[in-house]
Amino acid sequence: MSLKFSIITCTWNSVRYLPQAIASILAQDYSNIEYVFVDGGSNDGTLELIQSIPKPVTFVTGVRGGISAAMNKGIELATGDVIAHLHSDDYYLHGGVISRVAGVLEESGAEWCFGRAKDDSNGAVTTEPWEIFPYSYRRLIKRNFIPHVSTFVRKRVFDRLGAFDPQYLYAMDYDMWLRIAKHYAPVQLNEHLGVFRCHAGSASTANEMAGLIEGYRIRLRHIPKTPWDYLYHYAHFIVRRRRLERNLSKGIT
Repeated sequence: MSLKFSIITCTWNSVRYLPQAIASILAQDYSNIEYVFVDGGSNDGTLELIQSIPKPVTFVTGVRGGISAAMNKGIELATGDVIAHLHSDDYYLHGGVISRVAGVLEESGAEWCFGRAKDDSNGAVTTEPWEIFPYSYRRLIKRNFIPHVSTFVRKRVFDRLGAFDPQYLYAMDYDMWLRIAKHYAPVQLNEHLGVFRCHAGSASTANEMAGLIEGYRIRLRHIPKTPWDYLYHYAHFIVRRRRLERNLSKGIT
């Protein structure tokens, strides 16, 4: 029996970009997909758009408490074997993404896997502006290079380890990946699966400095508690913060 995938999309007045996210799901050539929507109380036509989808969906609205709470509600509602969070402004790159991931998980028996993600800035789709290295926990604790749009986790992992920590507003996925990685090594696919949309309304784009600081806090939560590790990661944080400050002052995001 094929794996069942639960694709969770959190929305809040998302009518501008949501159609492309929905279209990328409907285009998948894999049939065993459950589509879960968690809405924060939209009033811009988002709810009507969801209700017009020509396939059954699981849908709840009025969920408050931030993105972590919404993603956790989606996990609670999901009945699939594999969980993916596709934010309302992101989308899958092609129609074979889910079938590709299903094959990898079934063949490997891994608890989770991730691929690469492209960026969409005003319709211009580009590859990541950094070099892709093979996965290791050591590399992950230095920097979050696992894109949520291209990450797939078996539901039983959330059942065992818990859901996203609601205290984090921007880097909750990074904390989640580190928690999972302590127990299960992922399968890394050196291919693009999803597209992350960069725009002023995106939480990660609009709050880059806050996200950087939160990521540092998360890193301190997971590193070995030695003076050397604290010093090493503090130094890296200072370098990254100064670089971001320069970029922000120049209008570069």
